[in-house]
Amino acid sequence: MKIRDIFGYSFSAIKLRKLRSGLTILGVVIGIAAIVALLSITQGLQSSITQEFTTGLSADTLTVTSGSSSGFSGIVRSGTGTASSGFKLYVNYTQDIVGLSPGIDSALAVIQRNGYIRSGNITQKATIIGVDYSQYANLYSSTFVAEIGTIPLNPLNDTIVIGQQVSDPSQNGTVLFSVNSVAQILWTNTLSLPLRNDTYSSQVAAILKPIGGFNVGGVPSDSGVYIPISQAQSFFGTTECDSIIVKLKTSDQTTIDNVSKVITDYFGNEVTVQSATAVLNTMSTVFSTLQLFLVGIAAISLLVAGIGIMNIMIVSLMERTREIGVLKALGMKSRTVLSIFLCEAVIIGLIGAVIGIASGWGLASLVGRGGLGFGPGSALTNGSGFAINPVLTPTVFLGALAFGIVVSIVFALYPAWRASKIRPSEAMRYE
Repeated sequence: MKIRDIFGYSFSAIKLRKLRSGLTILGVVIGIAAIVALLSITQGLQSSITQEFTTGLSADTLTVTSGSSSGFSGIVRSGTGTASSGFKLYVNYTQDIVGLSPGIDSALAVIQRNGYIRSGNITQKATIIGVDYSQYANLYSSTFVAEIGTIPLNPLNDTIVIGQQVSDPSQNGTVLFSVNSVAQILWTNTLSLPLRNDTYSSQVAAILKPIGGFNVGGVPSDSGVYIPISQAQSFFGTTECDSIIVKLKTSDQTTIDNVSKVITDYFGNEVTVQSATAVLNTMSTVFSTLQLFLVGIAAISLLVAGIGIMNIMIVSLMERTREIGVLKALGMKSRTVLSIFLCEAVIIGLIGAVIGIASGWGLASLVGRGGLGFGPGSALTNGSGFAINPVLTPTVFLGALAFGIVVSIVFALYPAWRASKIRPSEAMRYE
């Protein structure tokens, strides 16, 4: 019997039992749709977060912080120091770091505090960041860029640069702080008791272009208020810095590892050294594990569908025992009977997988349009938020298609084998 005839016969058998076959296909559809929807959303989330993290991050930079830091600490090389060890980083340590290795191009100290910016009756929260404008602009040449005004390379102490979110927090064209306007910087001084609110007047020199991304590691952000490093030391009453950003001459992994070791050893394992590349690699590993976990959960429903396929095949075998006996009596071989039942399983799996992939992608897109993600004001973002666009890769598409077919075939093997072993003489007497 030709393959085309076998598929034709199998398809006719499925059409003859529309309701039963439809319910069996539905089980496959649900399993495949769950897998595709979960993986598409997860990969879309990974793509969005990766894009946000890479916004402003440079592969040729390292971030040095004191002791053990939270989040992705120790990804490259972490010292054994802790926050309670008393070790602190100071602004003048940048000079020491630059001379540690020929692979280091420059080092930049960052002083960062949570505070407020006020103009007239308008007061809003902001992240106050003290940096050297010239070095900072050179380090983040693609993000620390003025949209309005000019970033001064030799700024006066009362000159500030603000992010887009500070200037227009509602993102609707209502500008609260414009270039050349006078604003007050406020910070709650916790270094003395009773607590007091320190303030100084400043002039907005520039408003940055929209950046996006996360406000982490001292990278430029839309919610930042940037003041000269000298003013930050004076205003906050400290020469201690929160982090030191080290720019490398190359971004190859050997240089990153060598410089990380040199810096860690120099500070006696009291610092944590992080690289953007390592952060992204760790994120990729986390998402791969998450995807595997989600696939395992979704596969359970598909295995349940497989049991349903086996059940349907066994019932179909019982109903068609006499039919099989007649066919075998007319000369049909056992392997042909086996092929017919397996072809039915392939057709069920193929139809279910195709519909499941389409349904899963539609569900993922619907959830994405429904606003899944991190909106404005999220603690993880800089205030601008980001959306998740589900991603259906060829690997997921082909994998789901193959998975649906393979599960159908595996669970149809036993009924198909039983059908092929039926003896014509016994089948003709079957009631």
